[in-house]
Amino acid sequence: MATSLSGHLRAHAAGAVVPAVLIAVWQFTCSMGWVNEHVLPSPWAVVTRWVAYLLPQTPLAEAQGGWLAWALSGELLIDAAGSLYRVGMGFLVGAGLALPLGLVMGASPRVYGWLNPLMQVLRPIPPIAYIPLAILWFGLGNPPAIFLIAIGAFFPVLINTIAGVRQVDSIYIRAARNLGANQRVLFLRVMLPAAVPYILSGVRIGIGTAFIVVIVSEMIAVNNGLGFRILEAREYFWSDKIIAGMITIGMLGLAIDTAVNKLNNHLLRWHRGLEH
Repeated sequence: MATSLSGHLRAHAAGAVVPAVLIAVWQFTCSMGWVNEHVLPSPWAVVTRWVAYLLPQTPLAEAQGGWLAWALSGELLIDAAGSLYRVGMGFLVGAGLALPLGLVMGASPRVYGWLNPLMQVLRPIPPIAYIPLAILWFGLGNPPAIFLIAIGAFFPVLINTIAGVRQVDSIYIRAARNLGANQRVLFLRVMLPAAVPYILSGVRIGIGTAFIVVIVSEMIAVNNGLGFRILEAREYFWSDKIIAGMITIGMLGLAIDTAVNKLNNHLLRWHRGLEH
């Protein structure tokens, strides 16, 4: 237990070296006045803005005065919650449609032949291209954002699910049939479990794509969220708030990806190649 903990700490410490060096170089460059602070604010200015973005205004802070007290907004938690809600809803819609469709397309060559040409035509179209239609169909607010996120999450889950079902080792299928398994048992007990690693990989990619799309959709269709706040900061030339929002997006994305990766490892304990 102690050895494992020590190994994790060493891994995290090693991963923090490069960011620490980059931040130090960034701070030194700004301190020397080599860049315009409005174009590239210092890390300290970004942290100060991030704290102001996070903490709400209070009577005590207002009484103390100062720039930070004036700038306190408490918008970060509301914006992060709004973005995460849209990511969750959009991903559930997209993955909820992609998973059963992918399983059917993977298991049935006939259905695959019918639908694959259409999927291959639609798949290269980026979700951003649907923005005019999304606004036309759904107006403004959460519905168009959720629609765009669902499109972004749909195809990674679909393609990985199809690949997982179609690439099941034929030895397993022949063995199950020799043991008398019908098509239903063959699908539920052989194909689906064998496809789970692919499906979970698609889920991980789909969530990452959904988090990318939500930022773009919030710049267009809604009046809160991290994407909206970055666009607002651009209008006022608050570059420190732009970078603070970007860092928040990265931290949330890292947290989500780490959680999904741990869930995948837990669900795939039986899979070969994973260490317990």
